[in-house]
Amino acid sequence: MSNATLAPSVTTANTAATTNIPATRLGAGVQVTCMLPVKDLARARAFYERALGLQPVGLKPDGKFVYRCGGTELALFPKPEGTKAEHTAISFRVDDIAAAIAELKPRGVRFADYDLPGFKTVDHVCVLGAERAAWFEDTEGNILCLHEDIA
Repeated sequence: MSNATLAPSVTTANTAATTNIPATRLGAGVQVTCMLPVKDLARARAFYERALGLQPVGLKPDGKFVYRCGGTELALFPKPEGTKAEHTAISFRVDDIAAAIAELKPRGVRFADYDLPGFKTVDHVCVLGAERAAWFEDTEGNILCLHEDIA
């Protein structure tokens, strides 16, 4: 899977009016970094590099390890107790979700399946409005997602 295929999607709300920050300060020229806590940095690095194929930027002096992913950076930072979020920490937009799943499964990525009222996966994929999505966890328990725009 090419690095361009796994590009995090960042959704933001227009908060300039409520925070009094001019919108231009957080516009197109600003680098975004997604921070993910990890209990075991070596184990997490193996997953992000081997399973997901992300390109490493390197270790920073503060101990976090950074990857370039599309126009975004992903930083893994050691946190001995970890963090167990019950929501998607990061979502990778892909052009073809079925092909991405087929490519990641042999690399050890295990996709979740759901069968809840109004929320059901078929072949690991749930259709949510204008996108298809599939969820999986990294080695540290962070919930990650693939999504494909369909409209």
